Amino acid sequence: MGRVRTKLVKRLGMTLFKQYEGMFTRDFEHNKQIVGQILRHAPKKIRNQVAGYITRLVRRREEGTLII
Repeated sequence: MGRVRTKLVKRLGMTLFKQYEGMFTRDFEHNKQIVGQILRHAPKKIRNQVAGYITRLVRRREEGTLII
């Protein structure tokens, strides 16, 4: 089984993904920088989790399996 993401991570990830859709790519490091700029005062762990979730959303969108 995979890792469970909290509601906070999913809610932040979906919100940022919809608002800044063109800025995110399949690259986690790039997404981590973008999320760090947007969520300046969030803890490092939360920023990394949100960036990882957004990276997964981008990959699912490109594969055509993302339904929003």
